[in-house]
Amino acid sequence: MSFASFQSARGASSGDGRPNQVTLTPVDLIIVVACSLAALVLLGPGRWAPGALVNTFLFASMAAGPLVLRTLEATFPGQRWLAVVADFWLLPVAVLTHGWLTPVVDTLNPILRDAQLVTADQHIFGFQASVVLARVVPGWLNDVLLICYYGHFVWPLVLGIALYWRARSASPEFDEYLLGLGLLFILNYSAYSLVPAVGPRYFLIDSFDGPLQGTLTPLLDSMMRRPMFARDCFPSGHTGTTLVVLFYSWRFHRGLFRVMLLPGLGLIIATLAGRFHYATDLLCAVPLVMVVVGMSAALSRATRQREGERAARSVPVDAIVRP
Repeated sequence: MSFASFQSARGASSGDGRPNQVTLTPVDLIIVVACSLAALVLLGPGRWAPGALVNTFLFASMAAGPLVLRTLEATFPGQRWLAVVADFWLLPVAVLTHGWLTPVVDTLNPILRDAQLVTADQHIFGFQASVVLARVVPGWLNDVLLICYYGHFVWPLVLGIALYWRARSASPEFDEYLLGLGLLFILNYSAYSLVPAVGPRYFLIDSFDGPLQGTLTPLLDSMMRRPMFARDCFPSGHTGTTLVVLFYSWRFHRGLFRVMLLPGLGLIIATLAGRFHYATDLLCAVPLVMVVVGMSAALSRATRQREGERAARSVPVDAIVRP
């Protein structure tokens, strides 16, 4: 199983008319394993949690997605849209499963850890960043920062589409980028389950003089209070995702990196100014991103090397030219 072997079979059928072999990419395996584990947690120790049965079915459907889509892609190689949906399956999984984490966290660790994160901020920085920023950031800048904050839902897709469009299909760059995102999401969501926290906007509400000020800010802030799962502070997923996208855009698409850099920095600042995260959340996102991009590079290199060795071993004997 590798990036290269899957890509070489894309869009073609075997010479005898049989469908292509079904091959899962590493990102597909991440989705299958992670969603299956979440479903098993809810079927077993978490079956008592409210919503466990429904969310078990939802996680299982996400886990089945790559298996069904890759099978359909191999069976109907002429239907290119199946390959596109399968290649981008990680993005709807990451968005949707976030809202299904409540019974998982209720099972694994229902105790909020905000007090520990506040204490960590005091020990490391000597202050609460969101409280300090609330006193110095003007309303117009809150508007700008929260607009940047919503880029979290845009930039990962934009880079994915840009890399996919450039190659007219999945490419080694696209696959490595998606693998990095997949690893980030599974590790980030696991951390949410082990260290649940609601963030300064709820836990430190008495420390602020009032709600966030600005023209668009009240609307933008209220929209971020609607998600079904709100114990998602540690580490900062917005920061981690932004750093991953910036890293891969720097490597694979410098034009997009230049466009994204300032809004991306604004997004990271907004995690504090918008009272969503503690400074410790941002600090701990950095080593997580370093681990993710390192693992992604190593796995991508290893799978390409294995595919090259497999291709070399598959050369027919009669194709060897002897002197």
